Amino acid sequence: MKLSLRTYFDQYTNAAPLVVFRICFGIMMCLSMIRFWYNGWIEKLYIEPKFHFKYYGFEWVKSLGEYNYLLFIICGLSALFVALGFKYRLAIITFFLSFTYIELIDKTTYLNHYYFISILSFLMIFLPANARFSIDALRSKTNYTKIPRWTIDSIKLLLGIVYFYAGLAKINSDWLLKAMPLKIWLPSKYDLPLIGNNLMQQDWFHYAMSWSGMLYDLCIPFLLLYRRTRIFAFVLVVFFHVFTRVLFPIGMFPYIMIVGTLIFFDAKLHEHIIRLLKRALPSLKSKLKNVEVLPQSKLKRQIIIPILTCFFILQLLIPFRYVLYPNELFWSEEGYRFSWRVMLMEKAGLTTFKIVNGNTGAFFYVRNSDFLTTFQEKQMGFQPDFILEYAHFLGDHFTAQGHQAVEVYAESYVALNGRTSQPYIDTTIDLYKQYESFKPKTWILLFNDDIKGL
Repeated sequence: MKLSLRTYFDQYTNAAPLVVFRICFGIMMCLSMIRFWYNGWIEKLYIEPKFHFKYYGFEWVKSLGEYNYLLFIICGLSALFVALGFKYRLAIITFFLSFTYIELIDKTTYLNHYYFISILSFLMIFLPANARFSIDALRSKTNYTKIPRWTIDSIKLLLGIVYFYAGLAKINSDWLLKAMPLKIWLPSKYDLPLIGNNLMQQDWFHYAMSWSGMLYDLCIPFLLLYRRTRIFAFVLVVFFHVFTRVLFPIGMFPYIMIVGTLIFFDAKLHEHIIRLLKRALPSLKSKLKNVEVLPQSKLKRQIIIPILTCFFILQLLIPFRYVLYPNELFWSEEGYRFSWRVMLMEKAGLTTFKIVNGNTGAFFYVRNSDFLTTFQEKQMGFQPDFILEYAHFLGDHFTAQGHQAVEVYAESYVALNGRTSQPYIDTTIDLYKQYESFKPKTWILLFNDDIKGL
C-alpha cells in the first residue's frame, strides 16, 4: 500500500484542467459578489437586521455594519485575482477567509452551496492552480505544463462527495415513497410555459423527479469518471442544473457545478479553452517559457498531504454525525447542516415567546417583528438552534431593560413535508436556562411520525 500511494503521489498530469477550473471559479465568484451587491442583499441581510443568528463556536463573528461593503469588495477582488492567477496563494487565502467570514455573520443565510464554496476555496489554497497561464507565471516567465496528479483528483473527489452524499440523503421514505417535498413545490410552477399546467401537476411526474434526482446524484460522479460515459454525463449535468435553476431560485450554484464538472474531462478540452484565451492575450505566448514539471518539495508534500487527508476524512464523516442524535433528523435538524441534504424538506413553523417573571408569574408575549426581519423570523420558526439563540437574546434584552427573574418559554408549532403541524418545543422548559452544545436537545418534542432512510 505504501508503495502504491508513493507511486500515485509521484505521478504528474497536464496542468490545463486545474488552470481552467481556477479561471472559471474566480470569474464566477467575482460575479457572485457583484450580483449580491447589485440586488441589495448586503444591506438587507447583513446591515439591516438588529440581530444575527450565529453558528455554535463562531459567536465572535460580527457584522461590520457599513464596512460589509468593503468586505465584499475584498472578496470580489480576491476572486478576480484568483481567476487571473495574480498573487494566487494570497488571493485564494483572502477569498477563503473573506467569503467564509461573510457566511458566518448570520446563520440565516446558510445554503449548502455556500458551504461548498468555502471548503472548495480552502482546498484550492494547497493546489498549484497558478502554475500555468497566470500573471504569476508571466512574472516568473515560466509555465509549468505538468503538475502532481493528486491536485486535480482532489477536486474531483470533493465534487464526487457532494453529489454522492446528496444522492444518499435522498434515499428516504418521504423523498422516494411520498415524492415530498416536490409534490408541494412543483404544482406551484403552473406558470412555466408548456409544462406548467401539465407535467408539474401530475403525481407520476413528482415521483419521476424524486427517483431520477436520487439516481442522478448517486451515479453522476462515476459516469463522469468513466471516459465512455463522460459526454453523456455532462449532458445530464447541464440538463439537471439548468432545469433546477428554472424551477428554483438557487443563484449561481447550477453554473458553478456545470463548469466544475469540466475538470473530469481530458486535458485536450482544456488545452483548447486555453488556446482560445491566448488568442485574446497573444503576448503570453512569446514571453513564457514552458517547463514540463512543477517541482514538488518533499517537505511541503509531507505537510500538505496529511492536512488534506484530514480534510477529506472530515468531509466523509461530518454528514453522518446525525446518527449520534436520537430524534428524527428532519424534525430536530441536529446534524442536518453541512451534510449535502439539498432541498429535501418543506418545513414551516410559528414560534412565539413568552417572557415570565419567575418570582411573580407575570408574563407577556413578544412580537418577533420588533427584533427580527421577515426572513429571520421565518427561519427561526422551525429551527431549534435558532429558537434557543433567540430565546437567549430576548432574555438578555429584557433583563437589561430591568425585568426581574426573567424566564423565556416558547410556544411552537411546526409542519414537515405536508404533514399537519404539531407542537415542537416543550412549553414547560425555560429556554433561558438551556445552552447550545453538541448534546441532544431534550426540549424538542418527539416527532409523531417516522421517516425511513439514510
